[in-house]
Amino acid sequence: FGGVSLGVEPRERAIEALRDMLAPMAEVIRDGHPTMVPATELVPGDLVVLSEGQKVPADITLTTAYGLRLDESALSGESVPVDRDVNEGTNSVFMGTLVVGGRGEGVVSATGSQTEFGQIAEITGSTGQKTTRLQIQLTNLSRQLGLLGISVAALILVLGLLGGRPLLDMVLTAVSMAVAVVPEGLPLVVTLTLAIGAATMARQKALLRRLQAAETLGAASVICSDKTGTLTENKMTATLIVTADAEYAVTGTGYDPAGHIVKDGQTVLAEQDQDLWRLLHAGLVCNNARLEKAVEWEMIGDPTEGALTTLAYKGWTPVPDPRTRLAETPFSSERKRMGTIASRPTGETALFVKGAPEMVLAVCTHVREGGRDVAIDAERRADLLAKENRMARKGLRVIAIADRAAQGPHDTDEAELVLLGFVGLLDPPRPEVADAVRLCRAAGIRVMMITGDSAATARAIAGMVGIPNTRVVTGSELETMSEQALADALSESVLFARTAPIHKMRIIESLQNTGEIIAMTGDGVNDAPALRKANIGVAMGQRGTDVAKEAADLIILDDNFATIVRAIAEGRRQFSNIRKFVWYLLSSNSAEMMALTVNLLIGGPIILLPIHLLWINLLTDSVSAIALGLEPAEKEQMQRPPLGANERVLTPQGFIVLAGFGTYIAAASLFVFYSFLDEGEVLARTMAFTTLLVCQEFAVFAFRSDVRSALSLGVRSNPWLVVAVAGMFGLQGLALYWPPLSAVLGTVPLDLNQLALVFLFALPVILVPTLVKAWRRRALARATQDVSSQ
Repeated sequence: FGGVSLGVEPRERAIEALRDMLAPMAEVIRDGHPTMVPATELVPGDLVVLSEGQKVPADITLTTAYGLRLDESALSGESVPVDRDVNEGTNSVFMGTLVVGGRGEGVVSATGSQTEFGQIAEITGSTGQKTTRLQIQLTNLSRQLGLLGISVAALILVLGLLGGRPLLDMVLTAVSMAVAVVPEGLPLVVTLTLAIGAATMARQKALLRRLQAAETLGAASVICSDKTGTLTENKMTATLIVTADAEYAVTGTGYDPAGHIVKDGQTVLAEQDQDLWRLLHAGLVCNNARLEKAVEWEMIGDPTEGALTTLAYKGWTPVPDPRTRLAETPFSSERKRMGTIASRPTGETALFVKGAPEMVLAVCTHVREGGRDVAIDAERRADLLAKENRMARKGLRVIAIADRAAQGPHDTDEAELVLLGFVGLLDPPRPEVADAVRLCRAAGIRVMMITGDSAATARAIAGMVGIPNTRVVTGSELETMSEQALADALSESVLFARTAPIHKMRIIESLQNTGEIIAMTGDGVNDAPALRKANIGVAMGQRGTDVAKEAADLIILDDNFATIVRAIAEGRRQFSNIRKFVWYLLSSNSAEMMALTVNLLIGGPIILLPIHLLWINLLTDSVSAIALGLEPAEKEQMQRPPLGANERVLTPQGFIVLAGFGTYIAAASLFVFYSFLDEGEVLARTMAFTTLLVCQEFAVFAFRSDVRSALSLGVRSNPWLVVAVAGMFGLQGLALYWPPLSAVLGTVPLDLNQLALVFLFALPVILVPTLVKAWRRRALARATQDVSSQ
């Protein structure tokens, strides 16, 4: 019952989804004329035209490029659009990426499976079907129990025949013994528990694609997390403004302009600070992005420009009239600047420029300082560069903003500018991630960032969310590392930056070789192979590509890292409950097996009929076990280390528990059987049958927690268990007092004294575990107090 797959093989659908992404239209120059053709008809050597808003239809080597910028986040994980410049050697663009600015032409170099996307599909398809830890453990358990049942039944049959007992009686006893050993209700209980857990996770924004995956996630010891969109909001945000003589912090995240600009602890508006106003106005004019509000604020345009627009709104900068714009020099990868000529509110015409700090500073002769335009000498230039470097080391993407007076709409020469200041941009971490990371660390789960972004950005975000980072390894460094060097690096607090899909696969394999259980998060096409390779792949539901979702086992519907942690908690609850009801079912079955075996050895009449065993195992025990599977999470579960890859459902502690419960319940059943045997075999068997069932129904409360008593847990935490036990007592009442059912089961009615004796023997099943757990808690508290006092 451990080998049945309840999920759906995602590999073929992952590759199929990848194929669906490969069918855009393409503008091709054939016979000297442009024509639109399906991308599937492209062949190497075709000349393709790329324009803004178009998805790149194939891998292309550029021949010309004019301000060409591409969003490669789905392929590389890079959160910021990248520039392509033929003169600088960056002349390769890849299928499936998106043109967000400029235009270009190029020759098709690869199509289909030969492209970067195709190579990812090959890697994704090369990973085999995953078998979850729960499947492995339940398969092993089923084999062990099956072998044990057959062995015990055969042994009992041989011993009985050697003792001269009738063949028919011994065959019935042997069959009863085999039935007693195997928990027939376990497959149903496991399936229902996993299904109920999947529904619970769906309500928490975590959608399971394979039922068994939740338990594997609960056992995860390492979460390999992408950065963009998972740990961060995937919304560029201005967080810092630095001028020649001032520094401003910016509150708020994303494109909602509800934040503030703060200087020396005080909120500052643009109208109160003329130098700030001039910088914000320039950033707003030299800009093509806009904000719109429907239900939430949305940005239309380039993320960097959207962040500058939001920043200006936070400073209450007046929105300029679009008609005042007179000319624009678009951003290019050669200049790394954008220029706009527009009228200031005073009516003066000005040139506004923004771009890379080194490129803007190179054309600045003055800097705004203390309300004046001051000439930039060598000392000031060095100081400005130092300020920019400090911002970059914090992981910020730095944008320089400058302006100067212009003589008219044709005065676009970017020279003799006045540097207004630097703006630091960051894709900020989600506010709930830091707490989620702390919870992971308390639970013994290591969070490791693997991103396509730069090392500085990775380190900055890791510091903000509390991920330890004593070392950063880039993809190029990883390629030169030996397996031992990689294993040594993974033993440290390491981050990985500028990684490719093959790098993620290698990292996961190395971790798995050391016995770690890996949960890999991702959203891009580049993450699909790693999602398939990891013990459990977690895809983002909002930002994630179809390829990533099809390759994953779990989809996080709100793209929230904290949801992953909640899913881990649910996975731990599921495994804990599966272990609880496995122990419960086996303790019940061990009691039946012991009672049958001892009774046979002492030569008594049959203590339990086969129908009694079926009644207990298939009906009463299974219903109570299902209710036990609804047990809520224990408070301590996320304060314990994760279970190992080879952690068994039935541990040595479990064998001790089974032996204890089984021995007592068997002894109690045998005692009442032989105590009433003189009054008739049917009455004695009815007493033993009822004692066995009542003890087992009482025992279910002892299995609710291994550290807390049933009294401390209370009834309200799991009312279904109380209903189930009450219902089973009601069924047993029918078995004793309803003649049609009593005749089938071979029972007789019991009087009040006999029932009181049965319940008296059942009381220790609750009382003894309660006392043991209380003693263990006090011992643990004393040990903790002794350690703290030292």
